[in-house]
Amino acid sequence: MLTRAQRDIIKATVPLLETGGEALTTHFYKMMLGEYPEVRPLFNQAHQASGAQPRALANSVLMYARNIDRLEALGPLAAQIVNKHVALQVQPEHYPIVGACLLRAIREVLGEAIATDAVIDAWGAAYQQLADLLIGAERAVYDELAAAPDGWRAARAFRVARKAPESAEITSFYLEPVDGGAVVDFRPGQYLGLRLVIDGNEVRRNYSLSAAPNGRGYRISVKREPGGVVSNYLHDSVAEGDTLEVFPPAGSFTLAESARPAVFISGGVGITPTLAMAEAALRQGDRPVVFIHYARNAHVHAFGGTLAKWAADYPQLRHYLVYETPAEAGSGSQPDAIGRLDVGQLRSWLPGAGVDAYFLGPKPFMAAVDDALREIGVPDAQRRYEFFGPAEALRDAANDGVARAQAG
Repeated sequence: MLTRAQRDIIKATVPLLETGGEALTTHFYKMMLGEYPEVRPLFNQAHQASGAQPRALANSVLMYARNIDRLEALGPLAAQIVNKHVALQVQPEHYPIVGACLLRAIREVLGEAIATDAVIDAWGAAYQQLADLLIGAERAVYDELAAAPDGWRAARAFRVARKAPESAEITSFYLEPVDGGAVVDFRPGQYLGLRLVIDGNEVRRNYSLSAAPNGRGYRISVKREPGGVVSNYLHDSVAEGDTLEVFPPAGSFTLAESARPAVFISGGVGITPTLAMAEAALRQGDRPVVFIHYARNAHVHAFGGTLAKWAADYPQLRHYLVYETPAEAGSGSQPDAIGRLDVGQLRSWLPGAGVDAYFLGPKPFMAAVDDALREIGVPDAQRRYEFFGPAEALRDAANDGVARAQAG
């Protein structure tokens, strides 16, 4: 339990975290990943190279310090961390490694004059408090998944029953358990964790479930990322009949129960979880559903056939497609618009502001969608999104450049 004096010390370090948090977390990751190879599979090295992971951790540490007196204010951030940890199978024994490296980083980056013994003791107590909360929450999720009908704990062997290209960049993998049993249900919007060994190195990744639950297997749809170790391995080296180690579904960005019209807005590969959500919403009966997808061009546009079939089967569906560049003659799907996200256009496609809006794609895209929905009048509580990769403040996306309406 943190003392009042320790809480005051934590709050006093907030200005230091605001200006130097990213330098601290960058040093932390370099130290930890260099000295503790057992935790490397838990971290995406691409996010390390881009600086996204250190920025995300710096933001999380800052949020924790700012709210040290009212941890309930962390709300969605804590739930997102727990779910990502569960999907990657973070275990209690990993926490002491992280804690020791974090305290060392604080001392080495800030220096002994600032990071005094009292400061280190306060942050040690604060870290242990957070670790205990996360470990307890994660244990509860692990236990719930193991106890659920057809659930399991840790890794389970799945066979690639089918591998289907969806576009020039995205391929779907249909996964069925090797043991022939059923699979635990999931909430549309969740993701699976995979454990693979590539060139002798263990890696773990999360991929969104791109089809509604069926009790028999799962579908994930993976975009080939330039230089992506895992995505390229899945595209090039994993074939039908191969076996993958799969962790149970997790994730907090899920379809909520509601009678309001459901709106799904996606950019690029952000379409994958919104497909599962939209399919589940359409099955609810006559609930209005609007599906809006933005893609660079016809070559990278995925799941056009799925949307066309849904439009024929579900009269309550309205779907719209936007390409950044005009479609070539004979390319198949013709877009409803050309260019980038436009507020007036979006307003004309929505059935008003009283909707539940779910959106996903690159950070600048989501920042643009969020701004547009706010301008249209969709309340904060009815605008829902989640990031691929590390959690970062959505508003920071505006600093990444001009907000694009398309995905990479």
